[in-house]
Amino acid sequence: MNPKQMGLLALLMALPVGVVAVQEGSSLGPKDGLDLPPTDIERVRVGDMAPDFTLESKDAGPVTLSSYRGKKNVVLVFYRGHW
Repeated sequence: MNPKQMGLLALLMALPVGVVAVQEGSSLGPKDGLDLPPTDIERVRVGDMAPDFTLESKDAGPVTLSSYRGKKNVVLVFYRGHW
């Protein structure tokens, strides 16, 4: 077999693999939450102020984000476990 025939054979073998890969890729799931129920909450963009919220602290009772506004940076961490 000459190189031209080998290239054509490789292309013909790769074509079905590519078609299957494209079809499988379309069923990976929703893109950017298209199947999620609508909400009235707008997305926060880079540079936007975070929306205010209140959470229960383990030691200090309720903590509101707005109470830290104008102070140092706030880092919010959600632990999966409970220690």
